[in-house]
Amino acid sequence: MSRVITYAEAICEATDQCLAADANVYLMGLGVPDPKGVFGTTLGLKERHGARVMDMPTSENAMTGVAIGAAIVGMRPILTHQRLDFALLSIEQLVNQAAKFHYMFGGEASVPLVVRMVIGRGWGQGPQHSQSLQAWFAHVPGLKVVMPATAYDAKGLLIAAVEDDNPVIYLEHRWLHGTKGEVPEEPYRVPIGEARRLREGEDITLVGISYMTIEAMRAAEVLAGHGISAEVIDLRSLRPFDAETVIASVRRTGRLLVADTGGVTGGFGGEIVSQIVERAFDRLICPPRRIGLPDIPTPTSPALARHYYPRAGDIVTAVMEMLDRGPVAMPPADGPLDVPDPGFTGPF
Repeated sequence: MSRVITYAEAICEATDQCLAADANVYLMGLGVPDPKGVFGTTLGLKERHGARVMDMPTSENAMTGVAIGAAIVGMRPILTHQRLDFALLSIEQLVNQAAKFHYMFGGEASVPLVVRMVIGRGWGQGPQHSQSLQAWFAHVPGLKVVMPATAYDAKGLLIAAVEDDNPVIYLEHRWLHGTKGEVPEEPYRVPIGEARRLREGEDITLVGISYMTIEAMRAAEVLAGHGISAEVIDLRSLRPFDAETVIASVRRTGRLLVADTGGVTGGFGGEIVSQIVERAFDRLICPPRRIGLPDIPTPTSPALARHYYPRAGDIVTAVMEMLDRGPVAMPPADGPLDVPDPGFTGPF
């Protein structure tokens, strides 16, 4: 049975069901038992599951090592960081230990670990608290990287990640926590490594990563009003990357625009474009385009944020240029650019 719940509630429900189904699952993270429950994603779990839901000291590298060790001996930890930026302290453990263990032991050992990290802008988070560095993790063999954009996928991908025998980096954009969608009550899985076509189109393929999938859908609506049919693909997983779905779409439309929450230079959008150029160049009508963050640190002030973060209007402008069409007037943006939704109060 489905009902409409928020993205944050979907994560919380998935975690609750994983804890209930398997005694080897436990949840650990800074602020997990706090009253606001990491943007609402862990509320009530401590009361229902007791000692398997625990806070941790501000020692990310050490605690990631604890989680890796627990995974090696048969536990299935969910390690939660309130910011991706905080998790950077654990890069050595994730890249040199968790990602390599299965390979170094000839496939006889595994690290079934899920690491949740929050990314994205919001209320002046600034250069040290709102980075989107998913390309770093997607670059590392041995790590799986997922970025759900809908409440349905938030639940299904988290359950799939917990049940996976490999380390999975689970990235959730702060602007998505308050979004709503239909989510079944019962447990279900969304396969890791499969993109999803959200909208059919004939003139251009828009590939969205995480929150930019929402902006791509908004852009597609505007484009439809001008006679342009845009196909929208939600990538969902960066590693494994479902290149076949994107290639099949571009072979139909002949055009590609990738919208990423991270930086353009060295970003995952470049990987998508590269694979299309290598494998479907003969079907391209015009050069592919990438939209993402500029090459400067994330700003703090709303005034700077307004010019830093791409939105639907930027996608529409790029598409019109690719189709040799004139500029389009966009409807005014709803609310300030640095606040996810009216119910968001911060800081947790």
